[in-house]
Amino acid sequence: MGELRNDRLLRALLREPVDRTPVWIMRQAGRYLPEYRETRQRAGSFLTLCSTPELACEVTLQPLARFPLDAAILFSDILTVPAAMGMELKFTEGEGPSFPGPLRSAA
Repeated sequence: MGELRNDRLLRALLREPVDRTPVWIMRQAGRYLPEYRETRQRAGSFLTLCSTPELACEVTLQPLARFPLDAAILFSDILTVPAAMGMELKFTEGEGPSFPGPLRSAA
């Protein structure tokens, strides 16, 4: 791993002095970026985008290439957990995610 060029967020988390308040971005704030939309389309599905390390890394770093940010939150989504449990996840245009067979009782 190379030397850190910007450790402002890490220093702030350690309660060390910093020259200004660190700024970071989460993936949701990058949805408007054309490069995000292109990567999302290339992935084919949202869950593929979340579960492919190279694609998740790519969309995590995209805002850092555009803006002078101090950090980025790793791209993922809470919906990967039910998918990993084998639950079917459906995305309906204009409605968002849903589970055709939701859990109704304890395991």
